[in-house]
Amino acid sequence: MSELVHLANHEGIGVITVDNPPVNALSSTLLTELDTRLSEAANDSAIKGIILIGAGRTFIAGADINEFLEVLDGRRTLTDLHPLLARMEDSDKPIVAAIHGNAFGGGLEFAMACHYRVATPDAQVGQPETRLGIIPGAGGTQRLPRLVGLVKAAELCALGTPVKAPVARELGILDEIIEGDLLAGAIRFAHRKAQQGGPHPKTRERMVISPPEQTSALAAVRAEVRKSRKNLHAPHAAIDAVAASSQMPFEDGVRNERKIFNECLFAPEAKALIHAFFAERAVSKIPGVEKAGPATEFRQAAIVGAGTMGAGIAMCFANAGIPVRLRDVDCATLERGMQNIQQNYANSVKRGRLTADIAEQRQRLISPQTGYDGFESADIIVEAVYENLALKKEIFAVLDAVAKADSILASNTSTLSIDEIAQAASHPARVLGMHFFSPAHVMRLVEVVRGKQTSPEAIVSAMALAKRLGKIGVLVGNCFGFVGNRMMFPYMREAQFLVEEGATPEQVDGALTNFGMAMGIFAVDDMAGLDVAWRVRQEFKHPEQPGLRKPLVADQLVAMNRLGQKTGKGWYRYGEDRKPAPDPEVLELIEKTAREAGIRRRSITNEEIVERTIYAMINEGLRILEEGCALRASDIDVIYLNGYGFPSYRGGPMWYADTVGLRTIWDRILRFRETHGQLWEPAPLLGKLIAEGKPLSSVEAGAAASS
Repeated sequence: MSELVHLANHEGIGVITVDNPPVNALSSTLLTELDTRLSEAANDSAIKGIILIGAGRTFIAGADINEFLEVLDGRRTLTDLHPLLARMEDSDKPIVAAIHGNAFGGGLEFAMACHYRVATPDAQVGQPETRLGIIPGAGGTQRLPRLVGLVKAAELCALGTPVKAPVARELGILDEIIEGDLLAGAIRFAHRKAQQGGPHPKTRERMVISPPEQTSALAAVRAEVRKSRKNLHAPHAAIDAVAASSQMPFEDGVRNERKIFNECLFAPEAKALIHAFFAERAVSKIPGVEKAGPATEFRQAAIVGAGTMGAGIAMCFANAGIPVRLRDVDCATLERGMQNIQQNYANSVKRGRLTADIAEQRQRLISPQTGYDGFESADIIVEAVYENLALKKEIFAVLDAVAKADSILASNTSTLSIDEIAQAASHPARVLGMHFFSPAHVMRLVEVVRGKQTSPEAIVSAMALAKRLGKIGVLVGNCFGFVGNRMMFPYMREAQFLVEEGATPEQVDGALTNFGMAMGIFAVDDMAGLDVAWRVRQEFKHPEQPGLRKPLVADQLVAMNRLGQKTGKGWYRYGEDRKPAPDPEVLELIEKTAREAGIRRRSITNEEIVERTIYAMINEGLRILEEGCALRASDIDVIYLNGYGFPSYRGGPMWYADTVGLRTIWDRILRFRETHGQLWEPAPLLGKLIAEGKPLSSVEAGAAASS
């Protein structure tokens, strides 16, 4: 077995290199070796100072999350890092952390236990543990406030936001920024500190800066957490641990931190977020493409359609540094699209996310045009017109003729058959779906839709492109609505049935947001535009048997030109602030429609709202797995966490089903079937999993398809 930690003497400075690719994660084996190398350096009289540095692209990016799973499964106990970190601080020889890439989580905790910290200008540091439902567990909540002050430490630990090296230097985390070669600069720094002699500063012995106004300042951090980390427990626990640093000695603070860490790790929130962490990394594992050629190198792109989606997708390419041609049929449409792009970039500049120069550079990468000139040079062409199969096939016939032979042709369709669209192309192997989510320049998710004839090379290239664009690409099969929207239809269906039966749109949305959804379903419908779903219903009727109950109100709202936010009226009314307000006209319409349809109105609980909408979604997800339209149950979770606002602390709909209990869901579905009929027929896979005692979250498409 190769060593994970190396020690070398460079001009009297012991350089300890952590070499555990890809991110130098702190495994138990690595920690044992690191302890050994530190002891060797401390006992070597030829070594006057010590540097801790990472090999490859980063310093130490955190703990090995796999070992957290082993702790949760009872296969190991947590490694206590505090004795090792204390020995580092107590060293007579100066220890310097030399940081490049990321020093996150345990990596920053190790760096803070060093006497000094230097970094490259582009390095980042942070304590992002709350994103996994835990808090720093190796002294991070106690050492960080001793460097940056109580309130700033609470903010960094609770929100988990990384900071760049220049900011970290200003805050007091870093002692120096090294221009040029990091190791050479760190060696010079270590020599200076060794010559100056000790004692060298110990972070744990510093006083916590605790201003008189800290109580109100901490309250402000908690308020921000409640707003931006809704319903999450770990950020508040992190603030509690940081606050204790000013109230008790370091050793007691560390013990308190350890206690809180353990409580968080074994809580449902952490289990769900750790599941989501691994699920996101699993989506790139695609069976059957191992022998595919290398991914296409994307130098130029083209888009057909300059509407909301096309303009947003153009920004995605420009943000990744890829020149893109944006085509539409007339100058007026193009001008509106470019105005949207310009406004989006202006908003980013206003919020401090981009400089004006960078925004201008990105805008220059987008070339509006009404023809197909230059499309022959594009490595990928994305069609982003509205949902009309005939129109899309017409466009693909043109693209097939103008595109170069190795160009990928992608449709941004959200529901239509990729196989049908591919029939218009003479080379269907290069045709696939790339379903971006609105707003495309913001949302992280892209469903990569595989047609029957889509080549492995096209799939590999599309997944690589999604990554380059900063997106999470999830491969899905070519079924109606693919994965995300297919599950959305029964979710929306039940919500509309519930208002017909006695709930109000605001009650339904309130129950769903209290459950944790980012937005209620009626607010989502208004934001997307009621005409969008209406057009889908006209284009491709949902595959339900004749005679089954269907929602009755949405089509009437469209006929009244109540299309949502863009017309100021939909399920709700909207003012200039674009905030939804209940509309008596809609409530009257719902009651009248229900009365005429003979639907008995009644009082409906929030519990029933959540069960009927979420369980309908889960049941459809089970069918998707049965059909093989998703590779894994966890892929569905990734789609819903990143594209539909499903609460992260619930792990996604498939993970959530396991936490509720498959038997419980089965029983409720059967009760709903008794009351509401055939639409509530349980997916066969649900019964199979219950019989076999298996969790839904572990299901893969191959196993499901064999049921």
